[in-house]
Amino acid sequence: MSRDHPRRRDFLQALAAIGGLALSGCDRVASAPRFRSVLDAANSLTYRMQRLLVGAHRLAPEYGEADISPAFRPNGSTDPQDVDYLKLVGNHFADWHLKVHGLVEHELSLSLEELRALPTRTQITRHDCVEGWSCIGKWTGVPLAEILSRAGVRPEARFVVVHCADTLDDGGESGADPESIRYYESIDLIDAAHPQTILAYDMNGTPLTVRHGAPLRLRVERQLGYKMAKYIMRIELVQSLTDLHGGRGGYWEDRGYEWYAGI
Repeated sequence: MSRDHPRRRDFLQALAAIGGLALSGCDRVASAPRFRSVLDAANSLTYRMQRLLVGAHRLAPEYGEADISPAFRPNGSTDPQDVDYLKLVGNHFADWHLKVHGLVEHELSLSLEELRALPTRTQITRHDCVEGWSCIGKWTGVPLAEILSRAGVRPEARFVVVHCADTLDDGGESGADPESIRYYESIDLIDAAHPQTILAYDMNGTPLTVRHGAPLRLRVERQLGYKMAKYIMRIELVQSLTDLHGGRGGYWEDRGYEWYAGI
């Protein structure tokens, strides 16, 4: 079975690390307009080159059952303490619904049971974290394209924004109320239509645990782990990312990471 070329993967991970300078004591430099314009240009170039070299439909490598990591390291938040989320955990997500809204023809509100009744996909793939670690896991869920097809994407929509239940410690932009900023991420419609882009509710044959994003997490298998949003509450179709918090498309992107984290 094929594997990613190691030099290519390491090169792209290095690019993502460069994009994260704002998180390593370089906040004032990274926020300077000239520096930001350089990062934005590099991000755009990475996106265009990935689309050219990899193509829109190429699959990420998939593995066998024997390749599954004995222990899958969780990424991002592992124990959200948001009151609304804890209530959902307490009743085993019986009251949880996935809301799909924005630039769609039909808004959706789907329970976990309803999601499990939809067409599914199972894939064994490798999770590559920007911090340098990797794990292989088995994911089962609903193709995002299936959800978007049922909602009906309006012609002016360009991006899928995922809104989550977990509030991160620093709360977002300077002066913002920490309780009002929850994790958010976005992808374009090309990645949303990819067959390996799924909303996963099972990991390694069992329902997701809280550590791994219960009840639902995004899997975008050709991108780095910070794109794999956990604790999904709603999905919004938008034309632009400008009005999404810092305007760069995601929680970590607003803090210096690249929006397109292709590997």
